[in-house]
Amino acid sequence: MAEITANQVKELRARTGAGIIDCKNALAEAGGDLEKAQMLLRAKGLAAADRKSGRTVKEGLVASYIHGEGRLGVLVEVNCETDFVARTQEFKTLARDVAMQIAAADPRYVSRDEIPGETVTAEREIYRAQAKSEGKPDAIAERIAEGKLEKWFAAVCLLGQPFIRDDSRTVADVVKDAIARTGENIQIRRFARFRLGE
Repeated sequence: MAEITANQVKELRARTGAGIIDCKNALAEAGGDLEKAQMLLRAKGLAAADRKSGRTVKEGLVASYIHGEGRLGVLVEVNCETDFVARTQEFKTLARDVAMQIAAADPRYVSRDEIPGETVTAEREIYRAQAKSEGKPDAIAERIAEGKLEKWFAAVCLLGQPFIRDDSRTVADVVKDAIARTGENIQIRRFARFRLGE
């Protein structure tokens, strides 16, 4: 078994923000391979994040972002479990990044759960009618409608949008990573986007 050095542990901690013991264990499991250890910690952290998603969030902050010399503005409420986490620079950066995401990508909802059922039904019917007007059989029109509906969800739901700083990940992925690093449940509760003259 490879000897784990203090420098390896330090490097892994710098990359992941995980605790010393967790870093040592991950490095031991990965045979000293930093990349593999980082992936192991991330996988464990995301699994823990899923378990934390039901915990109550009553702390947090309201972040703002103003763009274009005051022509566009966003307010977003991001919640966590304790004011200790809410005051950290990491949490403030997350909230500001989310506000910038809202300014840039103009979502209408935080998640799919907020979309009224009649709105989803109307969108599905539009896509189904489009496919049928192109002469597609019913079964294929249904599949096309569902595919277009998924793309629509990704466009109008904040959590499903590609993250502006790394479009290989969604906003939901970024929030889950923050949950894994902070050890607390984090939720985007609500937002408002204002454009001058609209």
